[in-house]
Amino acid sequence: MTHFDDIYEIAADNYGLVTFAEAKDMGVTGGELDRWVAQGRLERRGRGTYRLARHIPTPYDRYAEAVALVGPGTVVWGDSVLAMLDLAYENPPVVYVAPARRVRKVLPNWVKLVDAHVNERAAYEGVPCQALPEAIRACKGHVLPERLADAVRNARARGLITRAEAAELEGEMV
Repeated sequence: MTHFDDIYEIAADNYGLVTFAEAKDMGVTGGELDRWVAQGRLERRGRGTYRLARHIPTPYDRYAEAVALVGPGTVVWGDSVLAMLDLAYENPPVVYVAPARRVRKVLPNWVKLVDAHVNERAAYEGVPCQALPEAIRACKGHVLPERLADAVRNARARGLITRAEAAELEGEMV
């Protein structure tokens, strides 16, 4: 098995994305990554983040890429969680992420850092996110209460939150 096959296996399970740190752990050098970029096998998405050139896009790609660009421990935050799960906003212009530590990288304009402590984490569709009940609470004050109430009902209907969580959130909305 070649190094590129190893990279492909990781990226195939992660929305076509692989980071330099993941590649390095498998013995892949920066020179090999640069060569694959030059050959058109990989696309450089940002500092230390690459995507397979032949990747089938999904609705979750932007969110997975935002988390990968910022770094380990980062989660999708607030209304971006609602958008990702199709509970609000069809196609928001930015993805809000909460990093685990200070970020000094230059990020694309569509990735916005939020200085917020995330108490509960979850993974939806394999993308690390703020837990949905906490994300809904984080949206209070800048998302219309009617939309949040709809998001709670839809999340409960889809089994994303429990009946008790839905009742608690609906009580907080009043």
